[in-house]
Amino acid sequence: MMASVDQALEQLYPTRTWGEPDDREVGGLPAEEVAALADELASTLGAATFVRTGGDDEPCDYIYVLCMGRTPCIVQVRDHGVAVPAEWHGVTQTDEPGRRPGGGGPGGPGRPARPEEPGGSIHELYLRLVLSQRARVAAVQQVAVELIRTDAGFLVRELPRAGVYDAPLLHRMQKLVATLPAYELLHVDFGEIAHAPPGYHAGAWRELFGGEPSIANYLFYPQPTTMIATGFIAR
Repeated sequence: MMASVDQALEQLYPTRTWGEPDDREVGGLPAEEVAALADELASTLGAATFVRTGGDDEPCDYIYVLCMGRTPCIVQVRDHGVAVPAEWHGVTQTDEPGRRPGGGGPGGPGRPARPEEPGGSIHELYLRLVLSQRARVAAVQQVAVELIRTDAGFLVRELPRAGVYDAPLLHRMQKLVATLPAYELLHVDFGEIAHAPPGYHAGAWRELFGGEPSIANYLFYPQPTTMIATGFIAR
């Protein structure tokens, strides 16, 4: 598997420098196949799925698989123009995400509120499949998405982990990974692409983030793999 990754890096980065890809070497999954994969995963995993195309600096596509939460979910509102659910307006403002004022969630002090209950933050859990637009390579992360009400709207935080760790997600992840070969996608474990590739140069990445870019940053997106993304949804 890693031999295939090494080969892809050599083809995509002839100068061996992050930020200097050979754009002629583009071999990712076409948009219609990304949509088809998302539909198949929804059926196979028995879960809602949502596609998000990477930004201008992200040569990748994402498929979010909703594993904990309910629709309409935070990702739908944030990325797909779905209206803010009425129940969000009943979420009580908190100083600390996931806690009711006074420190008590529905299960006791410090316990996070369930998404279907007013009070505290709303927390959702996803498998996030990332697909390179430059090569037929894919990887999966466990991602928590939190929503916190403010006076002006809703703060959204996306908190990715370096892989998939929670036991309730592992069975779905296994079925997800088993689906990828039908789309000629190579699955790589995030644990195997979290380090800098030997012999490659950071280029502008060090100025942007510090340190050295990992293999994942060459294949998928520029930001560190566990960097928290924060956004805002207006009322």
